[in-house]
Amino acid sequence: MNIAVIFAGGVGIRMHTNGIPKQFLEIDGVPILVHTVRKFQESSSIDKIVIAMVASHIDYTWQLVEKYHLDKVVRVVAGGETGQLSIYNGLKAAEEVSESGEDIVLIHDGVRPIIDDDLIRRNIASVRKYGSAISSVLCKETIITVKDDDYVDTVTDRSKTWMARAPQSFFLKDILAAHETCRSQGIINKIDSCNMMRDCGREVHIVETSSTNIKVTNPEDYYLAEAIIQMNSGEKERV
Repeated sequence: MNIAVIFAGGVGIRMHTNGIPKQFLEIDGVPILVHTVRKFQESSSIDKIVIAMVASHIDYTWQLVEKYHLDKVVRVVAGGETGQLSIYNGLKAAEEVSESGEDIVLIHDGVRPIIDDDLIRRNIASVRKYGSAISSVLCKETIITVKDDDYVDTVTDRSKTWMARAPQSFFLKDILAAHETCRSQGIINKIDSCNMMRDCGREVHIVETSSTNIKVTNPEDYYLAEAIIQMNSGEKERV
């Protein structure tokens, strides 16, 4: 079984949305969260979907699930105070509906709507072969690190520099074990699952994704995502 865990437990302070969580902002009249969940709903490779949601909007999320016929959604649970804890809550809900120790989980941001079925399938194939899949995009720009005095410290080899995105996918039992290890050590704010698994001594494997696979974090991201979604929709209509 392949389970998508969509975490949307934040409120999007950087979006300046006057109290509306950014995952409910609309593009073409449809909430960003729905655009995202639809990608997994429409994939024949996905069996079930779990959403970790800011607690105040769980009922509204269920209303959207019904309105948009997202019948693969089987759980909507409260997120946590950090992204890590929101993912953990989603993973525990996935564990409740899991049927096998070999079930695969695809962890994805609720505000990362521009993915496709090919990426979902390649994530699953990578987990089956390597035990993990970190959707990533090769850097087009040179990445540097700086010292405290703002002088350049190191210049990375661009050909070996990637940006981790999502989904980030694993066997459910493996990523849950990593979460439990972090929790036992009092760690509650790991930046992402890739970082967590690496710190727990696990090798993680890259799956290439498109540079359009962006996360809507600020107003600039919103307008870029809107343009890409509208462009993709227009291309489908022409086909």
